[in-house]
Amino acid sequence: MGAYSVNIIGLSSNKVHHFDYDLGEAFFREFGTDLVSQGKFHAYVALNKHETFIEADFNIKGNAVLVCDRSLEPFDFPIDSKHSIVFKFGDVNEEMSDEIIMIHRDTATLELGQYMYEFIALAIPMKKLHPKFQETEDDEDEENPEGKIVYTSSDSSGDDKDDDNNGIDPRWDILKKLK
Repeated sequence: MGAYSVNIIGLSSNKVHHFDYDLGEAFFREFGTDLVSQGKFHAYVALNKHETFIEADFNIKGNAVLVCDRSLEPFDFPIDSKHSIVFKFGDVNEEMSDEIIMIHRDTATLELGQYMYEFIALAIPMKKLHPKFQETEDDEDEENPEGKIVYTSSDSSGDDKDDDNNGIDPRWDILKKLK
C-alpha cells in the first residue's frame, strides 16, 4: 500500500473521513515530473463512504516552481484547487467521466496520489510567465480586451480604391490597349 493509498474497506459507511497529505519532491518523483517537478503542497481529502459509492473532495493548496517561458527563470506559482470525484462500486474498473469513476466492489484501497497529481497539473497554465512579465501581458490585453487577433486589409475597407474610375485597377487598362 502506497503513501497516498486509503484502505476503503476499513472506512465506516455514511461518515466523512479526512486525510491530509504534504506533497513535495518525493511526490513528484513518484508520479511524474513532466508538467510539475518541484513545489510544496498540502492536500486535504474528505472521503464520504456510502453503500454504493464514495464521494471524494480534494482541496489542494500550495506553490509550484515553474520555469518562465520567456526568461527561463524559475518562479513560484500559487495553486488553490478544489475537485470532486465519485467512485461508484460496480463489476469493472472504468472511468465513466471526469467526475465519476467505477471501481470494482472488491477494491480494498483507493490510490489518491495520481488524482492529486492530475489536479495540480490541471492548474498549471499553458503559458508560464514570471510575475514580472504579467504587467506587460495585461497592458497588451487592454489594447485588445477580447484577446483576439484582428486582421485588417486596406482592400476590404472600400475607402482605398484606386484613383481610376469605378476602382478599376490601372493594369487592366494597359491590357485593354493591347486589343
